Amino acid sequence: MKAGIHPAYAPVNVICACGHTFKTQSTHKGDIRVEICSSCHPFFTGKQKLMDTAGRIDRFERKYKVSRDAKKAQPTA
Repeated sequence: MKAGIHPAYAPVNVICACGHTFKTQSTHKGDIRVEICSSCHPFFTGKQKLMDTAGRIDRFERKYKVSRDAKKAQPTA
């Protein structure tokens, strides 16, 4: 690495909107303010809501049931 061309790498505080703070290192000067962090993000807290794929499949089946029944009722020669 060339000397004198890289920015200073110093410790900074990261402050979340939820109030959680932690220290890290960055080339950014001053504190870093974020809207969401690992303490309040739904994925990390376990409050994430998953899509109901079974409900979507049932809706699809109901929608195309008439055409499938008609296709099964046709006699094959």
